[in-house]
Amino acid sequence: MSEGLRVSARVTIARDELVVRATRSGGPGGQHVNTSATRIEVLWSPSASHSLGEADRVRVATRLAARLDGSGFVRVVASEHRSQRQNREAAEARLADLVRRALVVPKRRVKTRTPRAAVERRLSDKKRRSEQKRDRRPSKDE
Repeated sequence: MSEGLRVSARVTIARDELVVRATRSGGPGGQHVNTSATRIEVLWSPSASHSLGEADRVRVATRLAARLDGSGFVRVVASEHRSQRQNREAAEARLADLVRRALVVPKRRVKTRTPRAAVERRLSDKKRRSEQKRDRRPSKDE
């Protein structure tokens, strides 16, 4: 567990950057839920991370801005398993997925012109439709 949280082939978040807290889960479950701290919260600060380069840090901070709390931490919670270990693995996997998706650089759109045939087809269809509507009108003679 000491190596770090692998996000992608080039990014690994060091474990000492993660803050992990165990709390009691809510909801049904009887005595087990009421006595066991199996809910896991994983907090990570992208702005203070040494695992990311400057460009990646800015990209992640802007893409995950809605998920940042007042202190600048991204919070991921897992409580679906009865085991603390399984919940920790689930929370870390979610965090890695969030960061992986935030690091994706969108492709730049290459501007293209509308083909001449498409423009001509559109104009001829407009003209045909206009003539069809004109032919439906009552003539002035009637």
